[in-house]
Amino acid sequence: MNDKQMRLGVFVQTPGHHVAGWRHPDAVTTGWPNLGLMQHIAATAERAKFDMFFLGDGFSTGYGEHPSTIGKFEPISLLSALAMGTKHVGLAATASTTYGEPYHVARGFASLDHISGGRAGWNVVTTAYSKSSAVFGRQHPPHAERYAIAEEFVEACRLLWDTWDDGAFIGDKVAGTFVKPGSLHVPDFHGKYFTVTGGLNVPRAPQGHPVLIQAGSSGPGQALAARIADVVFTAQNDIEEAKAFYDALKAQVVSFGRPAGSALVMPGVFPVVGRSEAEAREIFAELNRNIDATQAFTVLSERLGMDVSKLPMDGPVPAPPETEALKSRSALLMEMARRDKLTLRELYYRVAAARGHLLLVGSPVQIADVLERWFKASAADGFNVMPPFFPGQFDAFADQVVPILQERGLFRADYTGSTLRDHLGLRMPA
Repeated sequence: MNDKQMRLGVFVQTPGHHVAGWRHPDAVTTGWPNLGLMQHIAATAERAKFDMFFLGDGFSTGYGEHPSTIGKFEPISLLSALAMGTKHVGLAATASTTYGEPYHVARGFASLDHISGGRAGWNVVTTAYSKSSAVFGRQHPPHAERYAIAEEFVEACRLLWDTWDDGAFIGDKVAGTFVKPGSLHVPDFHGKYFTVTGGLNVPRAPQGHPVLIQAGSSGPGQALAARIADVVFTAQNDIEEAKAFYDALKAQVVSFGRPAGSALVMPGVFPVVGRSEAEAREIFAELNRNIDATQAFTVLSERLGMDVSKLPMDGPVPAPPETEALKSRSALLMEMARRDKLTLRELYYRVAAARGHLLLVGSPVQIADVLERWFKASAADGFNVMPPFFPGQFDAFADQVVPILQERGLFRADYTGSTLRDHLGLRMPA
């Protein structure tokens, strides 16, 4: 058994991450949004000893959007329901710092941590798409300012989570003392963007603070992750570039006075699992044959920051304009297009599938080999698995790839703790 263990999360966007995943015969699309499907995914993740069930979220809806975004559950409500049917797997979700309030977010995740017995995680996002502003009636802030808002937002949440000492609520009937005297610490926070001068009416969470996940890979995103993140969710598709990102991020973590191991780098991986490589390639080809061009163009245009629907598909990928949206993803896709000499059509197919994340099409052994190579090369501490469709492809990963990683001593055979921090090897904040 290796001392260092791989971390695994399942990044859940149903009916699947591939833009045409919903059309596969094995994809569940009935009874939408489908609680039973979510319960199945969570149970599968727990059976396979995954660290966490990680729920993506966003605000977009409409005919041209990725199917996973059009109709979905509110995250905290869903994860609270899933907590009732699971005992170990972490339960993480996205919440926006641009379109939320510190008190509501802090209260929601603290409550989830109590409900789940210490398994909550918050994916801190700034929300890249300016069209979200229409839903909330707000002006969408510029890229750099969104990260300044996010840092202040997290600081306010941390103060709220520390409103009460651990074990403050004693309920001593004889003494007539419900809470320990001196255990209340009311925040008095005055920032540029937020003011919080009242306490949180939730006892301190079992984990102290929920696990913080951060998904930004731009310069400001990396700096925010180095300061606040327990887990860094990144998009990488080349092992050397991934290792460079890993080394640079860990160095930044240390520069902020944190141990390098206190921030785990977990890039996304999009695995198409077949019993053989040929079968996996046929599954992938079928998915690509079913792509809806409108939805695929929406996804690609959002990530490049320009409308690509009228451009020549078999020509080179043009340089995108400066954008206030997904700066790091646009740069990553352009680097991939240059490195692999992709036409716009070829990039279109890759983004319709993995959206810039590591794309693996092969047998269970082939997929396990790549994950092991990245892990041992210190290009990743683990991975967030992004199946092309649910539940079939996630079941295949859990039942066929995970046992290989376990046999190689790379991944746990069973849980040894009860909280998400336990699973990830992270300390509880004092």
